[in-house]
Amino acid sequence: MSRSSKTVDPELAHKLSRRGMLGVAAGATAAALMGAAASPAAAAPTTAQAAASGRGRPVLPPGRLGTQLYSLRDKVSTLGFAKVFAELERYGYDEIEFAGYTQGSAGPITLAQLKQLARDHGLRGIGSHVGYYSSDPNAYTFAQNLNQVLDDAQALGLPHIGTASGPFRYGATVDAWKRAAEEFNTYGAAARARGMKFYQHNHAEEFSFATDQPNVRLYDVLLAETDPELVHLEMDIYWAYVGQFRFSKRVDGTPAPFDPLRYVLKQPHRYPLFHVKDGVHDEAARDGYRMVDVGDGDIDYKRFISSVNKTQGGYREHHWQTEHDNPVESFAFARKSSEHLHSLREKGCY
Repeated sequence: MSRSSKTVDPELAHKLSRRGMLGVAAGATAAALMGAAASPAAAAPTTAQAAASGRGRPVLPPGRLGTQLYSLRDKVSTLGFAKVFAELERYGYDEIEFAGYTQGSAGPITLAQLKQLARDHGLRGIGSHVGYYSSDPNAYTFAQNLNQVLDDAQALGLPHIGTASGPFRYGATVDAWKRAAEEFNTYGAAARARGMKFYQHNHAEEFSFATDQPNVRLYDVLLAETDPELVHLEMDIYWAYVGQFRFSKRVDGTPAPFDPLRYVLKQPHRYPLFHVKDGVHDEAARDGYRMVDVGDGDIDYKRFISSVNKTQGGYREHHWQTEHDNPVESFAFARKSSEHLHSLREKGCY
């Protein structure tokens, strides 16, 4: 991404250059339990089973498939965690990412019970989404109740604790994002003191441009101003590709292409978690994509995951969480997504 010295914050430009991020932008581009879901034959194959039926090393690293439970919120609220976890176990999942710790109409549950339920079904809690801030001083957010958020994550044994809120608390200027980055560094330091990693999950808007410096992509500010040892990223790959579609030009119309994968390959250690969500490319849609179940869309996950696997420690150090914001049938989504990802094989690895 070329930037004019007349419009770019000199301190920010130095930090971006120092962390190797200036080159990033130049990249290439229905019942509660369905009959199929309830049948053992419909469960996703294990890695070993998938390898036996295909050729080559699986693209999906063993033991690293999870799902964001927001995708199954309808089932959690009506059936409870136990039945949801049982289905995920059948589908070949290894991990879960929380989006709240209550069951709705399914009744109360303690954190200790929730942790044990996951263990009973061979699932590891890998992370959780919590709000960034609120005007309510009693809100369950990082800004208002940091210690409680960390207490609960620690009680569940989570290695990661994060937010899906963008750093827009103070606006969309460079200085506003620097201020938010300072707070993220604080949360990251507090999480690290407890043996956890703090992370931020993106949507498309993080890839937009600063309102006061329209040559500066806000995501670059976040990366430059946060300590890479304290603040980690969970790339939502679908929303990153939407950002690529929506924000490939600056406000003045000049090209500003970027490739989401190149962000990861520049600093793979900063991306322990990913959201695997799919979309059908649609130029007529505002976002450029229509969200679909994983495997039904156009995002090349074989290429993406394989590329991350090739980074140092890549096959062992990253976690892949399936997600769909509003699936037609959430159990079917979870099953199909697992089957698709388990079926992918490394090219030329026979």
